[in-house]
Amino acid sequence: GHPGQEKTLKLVNRDFHWPGMTQFMKDYVSSCQQHSRNKNIHHKKFGLLKPLPIPNGPWICLLMDFITQFPLSNSFDSILVIVDIFSKMAVFIPKMSSITSLELAHSFIKNIFSKHGLPSSIASDRGPLFVSSSGTIFVSSSRFQEICQLLTIQKLMDRQRG
Repeated sequence: GHPGQEKTLKLVNRDFHWPGMTQFMKDYVSSCQQHSRNKNIHHKKFGLLKPLPIPNGPWICLLMDFITQFPLSNSFDSILVIVDIFSKMAVFIPKMSSITSLELAHSFIKNIFSKHGLPSSIASDRGPLFVSSSGTIFVSSSRFQEICQLLTIQKLMDRQRG
């Protein structure tokens, strides 16, 4: 065992020193399984997981998330994953990690709404793209649905003009 990050650093520092030693000790202590099991918990207890309701049909309830930190490929470094809970069908859309909420809504319209209609619910993690500044989940909000509808209407109007 070890006495914790600061005391371990002081003890080792009595006889040894090397460049990057402080960071090495931080990494060593934070990766120690015994330390992780025995340290005091300073946060609220995690909530219990709740199963998602089983939808009555396909494309009614969706899950949405990003797989990120890929090497750049064809100008993309992330994948938007949208899964239909009922059928387990997944749609994978290449994106940049810098995608905006408006671009997300546009991708949703092009790849989901235009083919399957607007779902009644979309579940996601609480990533910054999915949560508005007020803390509400953006993709579940009526604002997301409004943007999808406005973009669809705008797209139809552009087609009529052109």
